[in-house]
Amino acid sequence: MLSGENLTKSFGKTEALQNVNIIVERGQITALIGPSGGGKTTLIRALSLLDSPDSGTISVDSTEYQFPLAEGISIQPPWPNITVVFQQLFLWPHLTLRENITLPLRNRNSQDSEKRLKELIDAFDMTGFIDRYPNKTSLGQRQRTALVRALVLNPSYILLDEITSALDVENVSVILEHLQGLRDKGIGILMVTHLIGFARRAADLVVFLDGGKVIESG
Repeated sequence: MLSGENLTKSFGKTEALQNVNIIVERGQITALIGPSGGGKTTLIRALSLLDSPDSGTISVDSTEYQFPLAEGISIQPPWPNITVVFQQLFLWPHLTLRENITLPLRNRNSQDSEKRLKELIDAFDMTGFIDRYPNKTSLGQRQRTALVRALVLNPSYILLDEITSALDVENVSVILEHLQGLRDKGIGILMVTHLIGFARRAADLVVFLDGGKVIESG
């Protein structure tokens, strides 16, 4: 289980997170919805420890991180057990999609990595465009690339920040199908989305975040 308890985060006088509590279970999809500026991306960055919260507790399975950290204490981030896919995707333009995916696999067992990569390419139907450069592919194809790049690391939890924001209905349905398949394999998924219908169709739990506070969940 991935959880955050009483998480706070401020940027100057702006309280981005105010005593937020959230749980992401393995084998479930949690949708995080709310208005722009409500704290959704800040929460994802805190849960993945890309940015440390000002206070609170983050638990990743049996490992607990207490904030603020005591002076002189450093932490070992839970990567790649937790991976994040951001709306911007962050694909290297001078690398093919295949090279973008395999870049994080350096210094890993090559045989296992190649097998995992082939399985994911087949599962996401990427054979026809996997060796193209990002500017030669559609947004939907780049979205799948970013997902596969995260999944090839075998995470237990994957956090998705508005990855369907610019997709058409057909591609949103494709992503939904893939997410449900990942859930069925026991991966815990937290997805930020502005698409209420998509959240209702995809999620086991919906959390509404506004003004840095959890207003409702269910």
